[in-house]
Amino acid sequence: MSDSFSDEPAALGPIDHANPAARQAFIRSVTRIQSPPLAPELRLYLAHPGFSIWRHSEESLEAAGLPPPFWAFAWAGGQALARYVLDHPDLFHKRNILDFASGCGVTGIAAARAGARVTASELDAYAIDAIALNAGLNGEDIEGRLGDLVGAPCEWDVILAGDIFYDDTAGAIGGWLSDCAAQGCQVFIGDPGRARLPRQRVEQLAQYEARRSEGLQDQDIRRTRVWRYR
Repeated sequence: MSDSFSDEPAALGPIDHANPAARQAFIRSVTRIQSPPLAPELRLYLAHPGFSIWRHSEESLEAAGLPPPFWAFAWAGGQALARYVLDHPDLFHKRNILDFASGCGVTGIAAARAGARVTASELDAYAIDAIALNAGLNGEDIEGRLGDLVGAPCEWDVILAGDIFYDDTAGAIGGWLSDCAAQGCQVFIGDPGRARLPRQRVEQLAQYEARRSEGLQDQDIRRTRVWRYR
């Protein structure tokens, strides 16, 4: 695919990454309002297929020592989990829910629409801003929490987590989620078949066909499942 598109964002100038208003302006500048395929009811600021967002934004963020723009994509696991929540609102209504490693916030927004009280956690301030923008687009109110919650006391009725078992942190995350489940918290996972998913600890609830993240190299359709910790 060519990088030449009529709606390609202009070259980005210096950004004050410590300024929330500047971060939100940056997010708007490298995304377009779209609906993810598995959750067409929702509207999100997402990378446009015609944008070279990784080139436009990763270079700027990397120069400031910040993570890549994972918040600009509705990843397959998050989409599937959002679809499951939207299709089963009675399971989440009036529950105290953590959307762990929330990314763009698609799953947490689905839970808020189901009537849940939602906290969305992330390690990246840009992701927290993107979640706030996306929640506002959908008329929902979500509390953003910046920081690493792995190992924290479980204070939620439900934890939702999409696409989290992809690197060396999977073992620690999986152990923490297992501990939360043992304390009575319901833990739901959206996963597109990653090798680090702790299959011995989970049971499958649903299966969807989801398009992988727009703007990246892997844009084909893949089977994505929703799991629940036993």
